[in-house]
Amino acid sequence: MALVKSGWLWRQSSVLRRWKKHWFDLWMDGGLVYYADDTRGNLVERILLKNNCVTVRSGHECGDIQPPEGSNRESLLTIDLRHHSRLLLCAESEDDAVAWKFAFLEARSQPVYIYNPYDDNYHTVPVNAHQAMYVNPHHCGHAYGPGVTHVIVRDHRDDFGDQMALGLLAGALTTSALSSLLWFPCWL
Repeated sequence: MALVKSGWLWRQSSVLRRWKKHWFDLWMDGGLVYYADDTRGNLVERILLKNNCVTVRSGHECGDIQPPEGSNRESLLTIDLRHHSRLLLCAESEDDAVAWKFAFLEARSQPVYIYNPYDDNYHTVPVNAHQAMYVNPHHCGHAYGPGVTHVIVRDHRDDFGDQMALGLLAGALTTSALSSLLWFPCWL
């Protein structure tokens, strides 16, 4: 997955309200990831903007938020997320804040397409696509052979309803069988 924008931003903590500088990466699939430093060794948090972002504000639109020392209000950014949480950020300059705002809005709203050479079509990229690998089963190239590890990722969300129905049925049958056995000696 392609990296859209990366750089330093100040982030205000939600508990102590202190400003701390983090390295941010915005991915094409709408994933906003930030790290403790620019080596990207210590992941702090990952936010999926396509699913969680409600609004993005910059500058004076941010309200009465105080920027970190040495920064002005025009470099502030707020990302309102679902479940009434908010990410408070501050860029190095006003121009950088505007660039980040447009990148956030673009990543939030635009679908991402990739070209699949096997069927000569463009397909939308699912959320979190940089953590999955998709293998075309019709391709029999040199990568498919002995000694090659294949990873198959399966989504089990559809199986939950079937498992729940079977569990309820088994519970009802067990309850009826046990209740008839418990009352049987009383009738003799």
